[in-house]
Amino acid sequence: MNPILAVVIALATLCIGALTGYTYRKNQTERKIDRTEEYAKRLYDDAVRKAEDYKKEKVLEAKEEILKAKAENDRERAENEKEIRERRNEIQKNERRLIQREETLDRKANNLETREETLNEKAASLAKQEEEIAELKAKQLTELERVASMTRDEAKQLVIDRVQKEAYHDAAASVREIEAQAKEEGEKKARNIIALAIQKCAADHVAESTVSVISLPNDDMKGRIIGREGRNIRALETATGVDLIIDDTPEAVIVSAFDPVRREVARLAVEKLIMDGRIHPARIEETVEKARKEVENQIREAGENAVFETNQHGIHHELIKLLGRLKFRTSYGQNVLKHSIEVSHLAGLMAAELGADVQLAKRAGLLHDIGKAVDHESEGTHVTLGAELARKYHENNDVVHCIMAHHNDVEPQTVEAVLVQAADAISAARPGARRESLENYIKRLEKLEEIANSFDGVEKSYAIQSGREVRIMVKPEDVTDEGIKVMAREIAKRIEEQMEYPGQIRVNVIRETRSTEYAK
Repeated sequence: MNPILAVVIALATLCIGALTGYTYRKNQTERKIDRTEEYAKRLYDDAVRKAEDYKKEKVLEAKEEILKAKAENDRERAENEKEIRERRNEIQKNERRLIQREETLDRKANNLETREETLNEKAASLAKQEEEIAELKAKQLTELERVASMTRDEAKQLVIDRVQKEAYHDAAASVREIEAQAKEEGEKKARNIIALAIQKCAADHVAESTVSVISLPNDDMKGRIIGREGRNIRALETATGVDLIIDDTPEAVIVSAFDPVRREVARLAVEKLIMDGRIHPARIEETVEKARKEVENQIREAGENAVFETNQHGIHHELIKLLGRLKFRTSYGQNVLKHSIEVSHLAGLMAAELGADVQLAKRAGLLHDIGKAVDHESEGTHVTLGAELARKYHENNDVVHCIMAHHNDVEPQTVEAVLVQAADAISAARPGARRESLENYIKRLEKLEEIANSFDGVEKSYAIQSGREVRIMVKPEDVTDEGIKVMAREIAKRIEEQMEYPGQIRVNVIRETRSTEYAK
C-alpha cells in the first residue's frame, strides 16, 4: 500500500474519532447543564415558596402582636379610667369632709367667743373679790398682831422654827430607819451571795498525811526489799529521797517524807518492784525513773485539768506544772489543788454577783496558793513564794496583789483581792473542809452556848447558822422585855471579849409568855 495513503487514512480516522468524541462529550455536557438548570430551578422554586410561607407567617405574627398591643392598650385605658373615677370620688369625699370641718370650726369659734365673754366677766368679778379679800386679810393681820402682841415676821419665824425642829426629828428618824434597813439588806445580800457561791461550788477533801502505806503480798517480800546487807533499801532511799520504814506491821511497808511528790514516786516505784519481783539496785534505779516520769505526767495532767476546769487559759506552762504538784499537797487534811479550784470558783461567783472582774478573781483564786508547791524546797512563806513565781512567769500585777493579800500580808487594794481572801476563808473554814477547822468549829459552838447559859434567867440556848447566830430562850417570869435588850448587849460584849471568830455573831434573845386555859 502506498505509505502516503496509509497516513492519510490514519489521519482521517483520528479526525473522525476526535470529532466523534468531541460530539459525545458535548452532548454529555449539555445534558449535565440541563440537569443542573432543572435542579437550580427547583431550588429557586422551593426558596420562593418558603419565602412566601415565611412572609405569611411573619405577617400573621405581626397581626397577632398588633391585636395583643391593642388589647393591652384597651385594658390599660380601662384601668386608668377606673383609677380616675376612684380619685374623683375620693376628692369629692374630701371636699365634703372639709366643708363639714369648716362648719364645725365655725360653730366652735362662736362657742369660744361666748365662753371668752363669760370668762372675762368672771375674771372681773374675781378681781373685785380678791381686792375685798386682801382688804379683809390686812384687817385680820392687824387685829391678830394687836391681840397676840407679835408682828407678822415674828409669828412667821416662830412657825418656821417649829417646823424645822419637827423636820429635823423626822429626818433623824428616817436616817436611822434607812441605815438599819440598808444594813439589814446588805447583810442579807452578802449572805445570799456567799450562800449561792458555796451552794454552786463544793470540793472533796482528803486526809493529810506525811506517810504512805504500801501493802505487801507476804512478809517475805520485806526481806527482798531490804536486800543483802540492806543494799536494796539504801538504793531505794537514795534514788527517791524518802525514808522506808519496815517494822513489825504485817504485810506493809511505810514510806515517810514531807515532800508529797517524792513520797508518791517512791510509792509507785515500790509497788512496781513488788509486782515485777526483780528487786536489785539497777532495777530499782530504772523503776524509780519510770515512776518519776509517770508522776510528772500526772502532775502535768492535773495542772491542765485545773486550768481547763476554771477556764483560765494563757497560764505559763511552768505555773501549770506547779499547779499539778498541788495535787499531792495537803493542808490540814484539805487537798490544796482542789482547794485552789474551789477558791477560783467561789471568787468568780461572788465577783459575778458584785459586778467585779470575774476572770481576774478566778485566775487569782486558782494561783493564790501556788507557793505551796515549792515551800518544801525554798525558804519563805507560801504567799511570798507564790507572788515571786507569779511575777517570774509574767502574771498580771493585779493577780500578784491578790496572792500577796490573801493572808493580809499586804492590805487589799482591789475588790478582787478581797473576794479571793473571802473565798479562801470560805473554802478553808467550811465545816468538814479541814480536820483542825472542824474541831475548832465544834468548840466555837460549845463556847457560844456556854457563854449564853452562864446568864441568869436563860432557859435554853442554841448556836445556829454554823456559829454565826446564838438564839437564847429566857424565862419570862425572870426577865422583862426591857431586860432582854440589856442581856443581849451583855452577851455580845462577853462573846467579843472571850472568843475569836471570823465575821459577826448575831445574839438573838427571845422572851415568850404563854397563857393556857382549858374549856370543859
